[in-house]
Amino acid sequence: MVQGTVQVTHGGTSRWRRRSGEYPTLTAALAVAGDGDVLSIAPGTYRENLVLEHAVTLRGPEGGAGSVRIAPLDGVALTVRASAVIQDLYLEGQDRAAPALLVEDGCPELTDLRVSTRSAAGIEVRGSGARPLVRRCTVENPAGVGISVLDGGGGVFEECEVVAAGQNGVSVRGGGRPRLERCRIHHATGAGIGVTGDGSGLEALGCEVYEVKGAGVQIAARATARLTDCSVHRTSADGVTLDTDAVLTLAGCDIHDIPENAVDLRSRSVLTLSRTTVRRFGRNGLSVWDPGTRVDAESCEIHDSTGDYPAVWISDGATVSLDSCRVHDVPDALFVLDRGSRVDVVDSDLSQVRNTAVSVSDGATAQLDDCRIREAATGAWFRDHGSGGTLAGCTIDAVQTGVIVTKGADPALERCTVTSPAEAGFYVSAGGRGTFTACRVTGSSGFGFHVMDGCRTTLTRCHTERCARGGYEFAEDGPTVGECTGDESGTRLADRSAPGGAPAGARAGIRTATGAQGPVAAQGSVARPEQVAAPSVPRPADVVEGGAEALARSSGEMLGRLDALVGLDSVKREVRALTDMIEVGRRRQQAGLKAASVRRHLVFTGSPGTGKTTVARLYGEILASLGVLERGHLVEVSRVDLVGEHIGSTAIRTQEAFDRARGGVLFIDEAYALAPEDSGRDFGREAIDTLVKLMEDHRDAVVVIVAGYTAEMERFLTVNPGVASRFSRTITFGDYGPEELLRIVEQQAEEHEYQLGEGTSKALLTYFAELPKGPAFGNGRTARQTFESMVERHAGRVAQLAEPSKDDLTLLFPADLPTLPSLPALPAPC
Repeated sequence: MVQGTVQVTHGGTSRWRRRSGEYPTLTAALAVAGDGDVLSIAPGTYRENLVLEHAVTLRGPEGGAGSVRIAPLDGVALTVRASAVIQDLYLEGQDRAAPALLVEDGCPELTDLRVSTRSAAGIEVRGSGARPLVRRCTVENPAGVGISVLDGGGGVFEECEVVAAGQNGVSVRGGGRPRLERCRIHHATGAGIGVTGDGSGLEALGCEVYEVKGAGVQIAARATARLTDCSVHRTSADGVTLDTDAVLTLAGCDIHDIPENAVDLRSRSVLTLSRTTVRRFGRNGLSVWDPGTRVDAESCEIHDSTGDYPAVWISDGATVSLDSCRVHDVPDALFVLDRGSRVDVVDSDLSQVRNTAVSVSDGATAQLDDCRIREAATGAWFRDHGSGGTLAGCTIDAVQTGVIVTKGADPALERCTVTSPAEAGFYVSAGGRGTFTACRVTGSSGFGFHVMDGCRTTLTRCHTERCARGGYEFAEDGPTVGECTGDESGTRLADRSAPGGAPAGARAGIRTATGAQGPVAAQGSVARPEQVAAPSVPRPADVVEGGAEALARSSGEMLGRLDALVGLDSVKREVRALTDMIEVGRRRQQAGLKAASVRRHLVFTGSPGTGKTTVARLYGEILASLGVLERGHLVEVSRVDLVGEHIGSTAIRTQEAFDRARGGVLFIDEAYALAPEDSGRDFGREAIDTLVKLMEDHRDAVVVIVAGYTAEMERFLTVNPGVASRFSRTITFGDYGPEELLRIVEQQAEEHEYQLGEGTSKALLTYFAELPKGPAFGNGRTARQTFESMVERHAGRVAQLAEPSKDDLTLLFPADLPTLPSLPALPAPC
């Protein structure tokens, strides 16, 4: 297409001053044009760099879309510095260092433009005086950003579309604050919408973000945004992410078909949701991390998870509030863990939950008021010491077990009702505590309240009706009971002011629904919640695949992966010695010689985070590579997966777990929990007996590894005469020292393309040496969390730099280290 001519109609205050002229170039026409003049451009290709300094009208032929092309060979195609009107143009740019269309000042109106370019940005609005009104414009820029607003720029974008971008579809930084109305952003390689930096903000109304390879919406580094009636879907990464003091409001939005987290928040970010739907997500619907990070949701719905992760994940001191919300058709509804983490739920529905509706662990807190839980495996599970909170006025219906309290957890439940549970209404075991006031169980197929030995539980004004196995089941050393009743006419439990107050043999005056003494106590629950190996990787207690690949790998490769682990020198020697014996025995058999019998079952002892699960997985793959095991996969279980509540159910569960592990490794974490001290009638011993027999009957089919704290595992090995003989080798995992923790951080930095700057290694050694090594110390997990904290602090620092260098983007310095935590308070005795 050849270059055409430009007709300039000069305006004036009176008719006789108006005149027209034709010019061969746009540059010549602009040179004579002034405010109010109209430049009508004939079809053609204009290879000029245009600069609009006056409030002129620049337009192509009406209805001739694409007939006027502004396509210079380099530089900015069109620069606007006045309140001009630009219509019906096709802009092209080829300069990777410059935008195709740049608005630097004024309030221009840009209408029906098509920007098809391979430049730094399709449309760039720069500077506090730039406030364009952009209507029905399309941007295609596979080499850079679609629309960029920076350095205090703003403006309104109506019915615009970014059809492709090599980076962010819309990028806002440096204090930019645009408004998007009814826009579509899709097929971006970076985020669909990215807003970063202090003072930067964005408002979007009725917009759609989809088919992007990064996050749909990304808000970071103290930026703010508000999205109303918007849709985010079909991203390759998270749907919405907030990081480092970001603030976002979602009102009437729909986030769906996300393969990762639908919404992920970290580092003191704040999210407010109302009338918003989150659905069809592969990981967490809401993933909320770190102290100061908060979510407030009202009248929202989270449903239809496509993965195996909790719908709402809260950890590391974060807080979530749900008011009048619905969470349904998910593996787990609310999963809150770590001291300081909290969830507050009011007048909400949690339903059709495959595992646990509310799971609380590691010292976290849950507060539920007037909520409804139905169709779940477990209504609520308070898992361990320091975990607690309050359930008030809640109803739990059609579940396996209503509420489970274990390992020293101490919640308060008031006016809660459990209806038609398949097993116990309320189940307390393993040193769990809890206060139950005016709670009811109706139509249980098991017990109403089942409290195991030594649990310091308090029941006041509770009531049971139509419980098949009995309203109350306590041990002699049972809970404190006051004013509790059953449904038999006149039945009332004898009040007990302290545990152990009942006469021997009378089972503390406990009655079943028919007034007879309760049956033999049973331990456990059929609810099988997920096992969490680390807060950043929640997963179900099921098969961790890897055996199929292991068959194709050499034992040398597997041992090399073992050697690559930081520290664990004694562990590596033990595993190598064991695999050497197995390998030599295999070769002796091939040579027709007798092979020494090698017991492959192991005991792993040590603190959390020392790599026991990782080594167990590698051990299985090594044995598969040697042909000793068929698959080499790992099945990880704990007490709750093996011990049932009914007589006979424990053996069935243990057999099922063993069968899943055939050809691989059965890894039993915290195995000592199967044999608690003073366990009385505890069914965990049945699991041990069953396991010992299976190990003997199928000695070549499964390798069993039991793991836990050193002292507790020494006691575990004495509970059954066959246990010690089956596990002839114990491998101890020591705590990591400062040098080993430093090496883990160095590995993390190398993997994520960071480097430790001058003095950082020395500062890390000092940090790890001074870090409190109490019960909460996580060894390798602590090192990884330290690196993540350094990256976050580094991002907050570098985001303030206008033109960061490569060193700025990669070097971590001592200033990026987190502050040392204070020493934790000692836990109160149970």
